[in-house]
Amino acid sequence: QVQLVESGGGLVQAGGSLRLSCAASGKIFSINVMNWYRQAPGKQREFVAGITSGGTTNYADSVKGRFTVSRDNAKNTVTLQMKSLKPEDTAVYYCNAEDNRYVDYWGQGTQVTVSS
Repeated sequence: QVQLVESGGGLVQAGGSLRLSCAASGKIFSINVMNWYRQAPGKQREFVAGITSGGTTNYADSVKGRFTVSRDNAKNTVTLQMKSLKPEDTAVYYCNAEDNRYVDYWGQGTQVTVSS
């Protein structure tokens, strides 16, 4: 089992920045990929960014150039640095981990609200 706890959400004006963190515990040695997803009201959950254990990153087109995902394997954390935030970035952001058996784990989510 893997447990994930997000932190760092909040309210920010358009154009501002926020930094989200996700702390992993449990069978962390089994984690291959860590991702960030988000879900806006009335919409499906969507992929935002991901990073493999080797540091390869992947981003949704909507956040490329504005968001940066990083991973500290020693601290078992993954961070999502968000810049130039837009109102359409408003959502609950979820940390996700995929282990070496392709099992998904999810955090409880953290709210990000971008005001115009």
